[in-house]
Amino acid sequence: MQLRIPGPTPCPDEVLKAGGRQMINHRGKEFAEMTNRIVPKLKQCFQTKNDVLILTTSGTGGLESAVVNTLSPGDKVLGVSIGFFGERFAECASVYGAQVIPLKYEWGKAAAPDDIKRALKDNPGIKAVMVTHNETSTGVTNPLKEIARVVKDAGKLILVDAVSSLSSIDLPVDEWDLDVVITGSQKGWMVPPGLAFASVSERGWKAQAEAKMPKFYFDYARAKKFAAEGQTPWTPAVAIFFGLDVALDMMLKEGLQNIFARHTRVADKARKWAKAKGMRLVPDEKFASNTVTAVNAPDDMDVSKFLSMLRDEYKVVIAGGQGAMKGKIFRIGHLGFVGEKDMDEVLAAMDKALPKAKKE
Repeated sequence: MQLRIPGPTPCPDEVLKAGGRQMINHRGKEFAEMTNRIVPKLKQCFQTKNDVLILTTSGTGGLESAVVNTLSPGDKVLGVSIGFFGERFAECASVYGAQVIPLKYEWGKAAAPDDIKRALKDNPGIKAVMVTHNETSTGVTNPLKEIARVVKDAGKLILVDAVSSLSSIDLPVDEWDLDVVITGSQKGWMVPPGLAFASVSERGWKAQAEAKMPKFYFDYARAKKFAAEGQTPWTPAVAIFFGLDVALDMMLKEGLQNIFARHTRVADKARKWAKAKGMRLVPDEKFASNTVTAVNAPDDMDVSKFLSMLRDEYKVVIAGGQGAMKGKIFRIGHLGFVGEKDMDEVLAAMDKALPKAKKE
């Protein structure tokens, strides 16, 4: 089966084998030694000297942790949304009592740094900007470097959803001066769902010390205290730690720049296929993601039939649209454990299914 959705993603056999080990004491020496191996490797992938915390949760839990550790009820935040997950990030802040000032874009469009600059100027008192680096619902990668520069020039915190980008798309946390960056294990990290990783800058820690939103399980200060002993505050997903230790070794052996280049090549194959079939990408190609390709379905395509046929007849699983785009687009995930041969197989299956997926 070719699982080519934006996540969960396939795992290498070595990672699956490592995750099948017998459990160990999460308060013991062996777990601490493993954690103390993993964190420096994560920092290399984040391209940061900041603290990187490991949380046993989903990517969304990681985003919630960013909100509750940096904000207080009533704080003004700019919620930059270009799709489904940007709206979720903003909703999370709103639920906890933040005053979210929305900056919403038509789905498929990237955020414009000048718009963010204007919004910060027009809304004094904003504490933080929340932004999605890579929006899987639309296959768009935001110009985060330029956005971060605008946010930093304004002296604001930047909270980044990098769940589906970090480890697959270049994201130098320190160089871009990002405060809190969240990613999830089930995306480009080649391990099963269950862990989120958060990098926290010095400014992030200062905000954490002042934040008044309620938190217990996701308390960064508590996580940092336990991390100093090679532990986590609560029972961790031990098996995923086993797999992550192996996956990080594989990634660093390949080299970050080689990983980014591989994702670019695979994404390029998907985009060229769609264009050769006369289909339009959802985003402007300048902002097209290297981890998921979103394609507008032809008018005569039954997207549901196309997805079902690929799954049942050709053992290829891709994703449909979300929200308002359901039934209108399809999405090909290509992040993590993926190579050009995998994409060739997926596209060959799509070639076969395409003529048979027309509307009745």
